[in-house]
Amino acid sequence: MKPYTLGLYEKAMPNFLSIPQKLELTAKCGFDRMEISVDETDEKLARLDFSEKQIMEITLASRDAGVPISTMCLSGHRKYPFGSHDPAVVRRSLEIMEKAIIFGSAIGVKIIQLAGYDVYYEEHDTGTEARFSENLAKATEMAAAHGILLGFETMETPFMDTTEKAMKYVKQIGSPYLGVYPDIGNLKNAAVLYGTDVVEDIHTGCGHIFAAHLKETRPGVYRDMTFGSGGHTEYTRCIEELWKQGVRMFTGEFWHLGSETYEQDIIDAGRFLRSKIDPFVK
Repeated sequence: MKPYTLGLYEKAMPNFLSIPQKLELTAKCGFDRMEISVDETDEKLARLDFSEKQIMEITLASRDAGVPISTMCLSGHRKYPFGSHDPAVVRRSLEIMEKAIIFGSAIGVKIIQLAGYDVYYEEHDTGTEARFSENLAKATEMAAAHGILLGFETMETPFMDTTEKAMKYVKQIGSPYLGVYPDIGNLKNAAVLYGTDVVEDIHTGCGHIFAAHLKETRPGVYRDMTFGSGGHTEYTRCIEELWKQGVRMFTGEFWHLGSETYEQDIIDAGRFLRSKIDPFVK
């Protein structure tokens, strides 16, 4: 049995590849699993309405490639958030949540990463926060019924850019099915912004962190960076704390930016990340 798994974020691969092709590439490049994306685009949201035949094609491709799809990055709530002022948007947010749980369960997903936004394209206020809490409770009940874990991604906005802020809602809901799936690159940016220590922040989630995104960032830059390209993410310190907590699922989060050498880029990313994790394997 592997001491940990390293997942590949789907968007690290070109979008012109099919899901079966992405699964094959994930295996070829040395990653253990693929994290599927359901973002706010119509193309990705349409996955939640896949037919039984389409779902079977994915599960067979996953089996054939030897690559499970055990995590989902559900960022579709950025456009359709739990805390929206618009009741129609709120209804859509819960519909997306229910469908994501059913779809995820069908293809083998164990953890759905939730975007930590009450709203994104609207103004935050006490009402958006209250609706977020109310609908988060509903979402957690849905997930519990299917045995799916929901883990907050720590974001780039003040609402939930630290583990401590995510834990406010984890404690409020008080369910074993709601926890944190932090992004250590985003956490480092928040630590710099607030003058705090990123490892101390991660420690506040002890016992409630399901997995972690590993991403390169620097102050004010939250995406589209190559691993080892001058960012300030504290991989060693963060992974050491996560490892002590018992976290064993990590995902390399990076994006395909049009490079024709994407396969080698993915291989290099995997080697970089394993060089940070492997020292903690005993």
